[in-house]
Amino acid sequence: MTVSAEARPPFPPFTRETALEKIRKAEDAWNSRDPERVSLAYTVDSRWRNRSEFIQGRPAIVSFLRRKWGHENDYRLIKELWAFTEDRIAVRFAYEWHNPTGAWFRSYGNENWAFDAQGLMRERHASINDVAIGVSDRKFYWDRVGPRPADHPGLSELGL
Repeated sequence: MTVSAEARPPFPPFTRETALEKIRKAEDAWNSRDPERVSLAYTVDSRWRNRSEFIQGRPAIVSFLRRKWGHENDYRLIKELWAFTEDRIAVRFAYEWHNPTGAWFRSYGNENWAFDAQGLMRERHASINDVAIGVSDRKFYWDRVGPRPADHPGLSELGL
């Protein structure tokens, strides 16, 4: 296999270990809240379904993420492996955020991912539900922007 400059290891076929690595890399990228950085993990023509919105291509992904993080303040995300096959990974996730008026939410969801041979995601299907929470109900605490610390509990450890 010839690896392109855009390639994003690990590559399919996935093992449990490489699926976990791919998930953590995705979580860390999303926690950067950098739309351009996040978009580079997807094929140039990647297709998404995010809730009821259909998105295709990197420019649309960047636009979507800018809008998302313009509304979802202090966003912090945790992803967890659900299942995997040779070129697909299913994750469950939760993220906490507050809207511009200060109301806090925890969003729960599932994503189904399909990858090309270069490790770029060609499809992302996300189903997400938002639950209002109080400030005292928050569970995701780490520096405002950046990866979740290695010692911060995951979803299962938090009972989510």
